Amino acid sequence: MSSFFSAQVAEPLASRLRPRVLEEFVGQSHLLAAGAPLRVAIDRRAIDSLILWGPPGVGKTTLARLLAQVTDAEFVSFSAVSDGVARVREVVTDAARRREFGRGTLLFVDEIHRFNRAQQDAFLPHVEAGTVVLVGATTENPSFALTGALLSRVRVVVLEPLSPGDLAKLVHRALTDRDRGLGARALTMGDDAVAQLCTISDGDARRTLGVLEASASLVTDGAELTIAHVMQAAQRRMPRYDKGGEEHFNLISALHKSLRGSDPQGALYWLARMIEGGEDPRYIARRMIRMATEDIGLADPQALPIAMTAAQTFERLGSPEGELAIAEAAVYLATAPKSNRVYVAWKAALEAARDTPAAPVPMHLRNAPTKLMKELGYGTGYQYAFEVSDAYLPQDYLPPELASRTFYEAGPFGFERDIAKRMAWWKSMRDRTVDGPLPVAPEDSPHPVGDGKDDGPDAR
Repeated sequence: MSSFFSAQVAEPLASRLRPRVLEEFVGQSHLLAAGAPLRVAIDRRAIDSLILWGPPGVGKTTLARLLAQVTDAEFVSFSAVSDGVARVREVVTDAARRREFGRGTLLFVDEIHRFNRAQQDAFLPHVEAGTVVLVGATTENPSFALTGALLSRVRVVVLEPLSPGDLAKLVHRALTDRDRGLGARALTMGDDAVAQLCTISDGDARRTLGVLEASASLVTDGAELTIAHVMQAAQRRMPRYDKGGEEHFNLISALHKSLRGSDPQGALYWLARMIEGGEDPRYIARRMIRMATEDIGLADPQALPIAMTAAQTFERLGSPEGELAIAEAAVYLATAPKSNRVYVAWKAALEAARDTPAAPVPMHLRNAPTKLMKELGYGTGYQYAFEVSDAYLPQDYLPPELASRTFYEAGPFGFERDIAKRMAWWKSMRDRTVDGPLPVAPEDSPHPVGDGKDDGPDAR
């Protein structure tokens, strides 16, 4: 059996197998296939400044090195952690000297999103002048991480996670390459073990080769690597998640849209992804309270209390027990009848309030606690609804300039069906002629989300 400690001292497999020529590069066919924009630029040996955006282990650094190679440019690496503006001046001076002799400089900046605004601005004049070709690599969304000035001078190239097929090619290369890989050890690996390794690697070539190397350290030469070896070497696999970055917003968006789209399967999956990734369940619970009001509203008035109770339950129990309450609320919200009528009505009311900030309260709606106010007409004409058996007397409740506005219209699902019936009756009361018959009041349902007579997709 190979020594685990000697394997740690040696150059890692992922480093040894790093592509040395473009033909060895695996994946990113949308960029490097014949006719693709980046491939055309490579073939012309005319590379502009780029930002390589993609998850870890997809070849950003390797691609930058290969771009320098095919354009015969000097590859200069710049650290976002240790190098400053003074280093930029040094790099530019050397690049200008090379340029005099007809050779370009490719300045590679890994984790360029870590640069502050001043550091990013320091590159601008030299990128514009063509003194250096800037190639930055980032796992963060450039729209959030980079300044607009820098983005306007570079082209963003998106690298995708490697497919299982791409990763399988790397595994095969590692097992057969005698000079740089594990070929000298004559190891074998069944298709099922390869597939498992590629699945748990999440499109990350570095992780794939790291787990493969660790698996190989568990067996003797000539042995077969099995799924058990792979899982033992991989240990616990953490989902790809960044609580402070774009993936955080992607996943909460996926959860929200799954709940809104009435898909409990998707809701549970994205909730689990966030929890497993280390997201604070309190944040998720707060967002679900918002979802209950924005996307369900009065179609199911129980949605908000259930979301609130889930948040309170988690506060009482903590993790992991309290997470089940959040999962229960997620399923409830996903399967609840949906309505955004209150959300839309509230936005419309806010807009009207901003447009008419000085609209006076009609006199009949004003209170008259003093004699003077009564003499001025405060409260005159107000009708007390409970003076009639149906507790409804039509009168105006909006300023005259908003008299015809309708902010809220009840939807056709869940409890809002009953609200719609009442609102229709109230409207008929307002619209009736003086001599016409009084409309018959709707029979209110004792059920919170429907009367049970009209079973449908929104019935509970």
